[in-house]
Amino acid sequence: MRQAAKSDIAALWIRRWLILIAVMVYAMILIGGMTRLTDSGLSITEWDPISGALPPIGADAWASEFAKYQQTTEFQQQNFNMTMAEFQYIYWWEWGHRLFGRLIGLVAIGGFAWFWLKGWLTKPLAGHLLGLIALGGLQGAIGWWMVSSGIGETERLDVAPYRLATHFVLALVIIGYTVWLWLDLGRREGLAVSSRLKLVSVLMLGLIFLQMASGALVAGLDAGRTYTDWPLMAGELVPSHYFHAELGLRSLFEGREATQFNHRLLAYVIWGLSLAVLVMRYGKPGAREFATLATLVTLQAAWGIITLVNGAPLKLAILHQALGVAVFVASVRLVWLTARQQPQSAASA
Repeated sequence: MRQAAKSDIAALWIRRWLILIAVMVYAMILIGGMTRLTDSGLSITEWDPISGALPPIGADAWASEFAKYQQTTEFQQQNFNMTMAEFQYIYWWEWGHRLFGRLIGLVAIGGFAWFWLKGWLTKPLAGHLLGLIALGGLQGAIGWWMVSSGIGETERLDVAPYRLATHFVLALVIIGYTVWLWLDLGRREGLAVSSRLKLVSVLMLGLIFLQMASGALVAGLDAGRTYTDWPLMAGELVPSHYFHAELGLRSLFEGREATQFNHRLLAYVIWGLSLAVLVMRYGKPGAREFATLATLVTLQAAWGIITLVNGAPLKLAILHQALGVAVFVASVRLVWLTARQQPQSAASA
């Protein structure tokens, strides 16, 4: 059901607020990507929602934070020769990531409170917005759950990949939900398409969501730097170590070979499907929207290959992530557009 505000002016300002949140979440995803790519995530070993908003002030405070980090396995086995300046570099990335999350929370809660006081919210819309804010709070808790996997009695040098993937996919859910509500409050009509095409749009969204989750596993395992040749992997169509005996089925989530191969394979499926649907819709309603998605998917696939063969350097990798989120948002928009109107006959599909 389409959501509504109590007036046109209310809808206008709530939509502006939602787009601000969506942009902030998008920036947050990229900041999080930079935090991961710079191996900064474990630099802050405590979760203090209030006092943690302030950075260390003075040499003694910095020495205390560095001493805490020195107790991690990451420092003891990988960064044991790190200087204070190098520690401060990774600390600022993690601190900035957490601070930006707090800012999003303030904007979300402050905006909701203002709209409520103005009387601009219907009960259904208020429920959706509160749900969105609750997801943001859950994301903060999952962020700490992720970081805690690399702190304390553990042999991990990084956070657990499955926890990183959970943190990332929830960010996608939040930005997707925000965009959906923004569309609901607008006046855009849907596309007149068949039920079959609606299902295809939902399928594409599901595959893109799954692909983004698999990309988070690849990032968490540093699997993107394991095989840097293309289209084969170390000269093989399917890597010989796709399954590891000691991992079994966990190879699908914890094996570098399997996660990278699956990420490649799913990319081919999504790319082929997006082009096939575009050909079918050529000259029909929705052709422009499907062309937008197909173009973004093609750019993402090409950039993914460039990132891979160059060994996934920081700048290329973060742009790959940025494009991926754009693809996801475009697919959410496409599902919304195809869900707005009653289907035409199958013959018009």
